[in-house]
Amino acid sequence: MSIQTSTTTLANGVEMPWVGLGVYKAEAGNEVERAVKSALEAGYRSIDTASFYENEHSVGKAIAESSIPADDIFLTTKVWNNEHGFNETLEAFERSREKLGVDVIDLYLIHWPVPGKYKETWGALEKLYEEGKVRAIGVSNFTDQHLEELMKIAKVKPMVNQVEFHPRLFQKDLLEYCQTHDIQLEAWRPLGQGDLLDADPVQRIAEKHGKKPAQVLIRWSMENNVVTIPKSVTPERIKSNAEVFDFELDAEDLQAINGLNEDRRYGFHPDDFPYA
Repeated sequence: MSIQTSTTTLANGVEMPWVGLGVYKAEAGNEVERAVKSALEAGYRSIDTASFYENEHSVGKAIAESSIPADDIFLTTKVWNNEHGFNETLEAFERSREKLGVDVIDLYLIHWPVPGKYKETWGALEKLYEEGKVRAIGVSNFTDQHLEELMKIAKVKPMVNQVEFHPRLFQKDLLEYCQTHDIQLEAWRPLGQGDLLDADPVQRIAEKHGKKPAQVLIRWSMENNVVTIPKSVTPERIKSNAEVFDFELDAEDLQAINGLNEDRRYGFHPDDFPYA
C-alpha cells in the first residue's frame, strides 16, 4: 500500500485516494503550483481545491506541467455559496472546469449547505453527473440533518461528505450515519491546529511508532475509514504527510486518540456559518 495506490471505492464504483493534498489558503501562482507539483512527485494522486480558494487556474497549470497524466489524478473542486442555484451552479462549474483545464472533474461538491438553496443546487450537480461531466458528486459541511433533507429529493445520493474531522471533533454519529448510507466521509483540517500536534497521546504514539504527530493524525482518520486532505505548501511536510502507509494504530492507540474528543471546532458549525 502507498499513497499512490491506496483508494476507497465510492458508492458508484469510482476509486478515490485515501489521502490527498488540500490547497485552501495556498496562494495562486508559484506557491500553489509548487505545492501541487511536490505532492504529485511524492505520489499523491488527489488534489482538492474550490472556486472560493481562487487558485483553480494555478492548480490546473501545475497538473498540466506535471509528468503525471491528468487522467491519473483525482481532482476535486466545489461550488461556493454565492454560486448556488440551478443555472448559477452550471455556470460556476464551467468556470471551474475552464480554470482547471480539464474536460471532466472527478468530484464536485456543494461547499456549504446554503439555507433554502442547496437542494436546487444539488439538482444541477445531478445534471452534471448524468451528463458525464463529473465522475462523482457530493457535499461539504453537511450535518446528518442536511443529508436527510437532501436525500428526500435527490435522484442521486451524495457520494462524499467533506467535513471538519479530527480527534478534537470526532463526529462519530455523523461518521456512522454516512457509513450507513454509503457516503464516504472526508476530513478537512485533519491535523487540527498546533495544540493537537502537541497533545500528549499523539506525541507518545508518534514516538512509539517512530512517526511524526501529523502522520499519526492522518493514520487515525484512515483507521476510521475517513479520507483526508491535509494541507501544506512545504515540500518536506507534503512528502512526510504521505508516509502513513507503513504502520497501523492498535486498539490502545485509537482509544487514547479518541479520548481527545471535545466536540470542538476550529471552523464554523454549518448552522452558524455567515451565509449572508
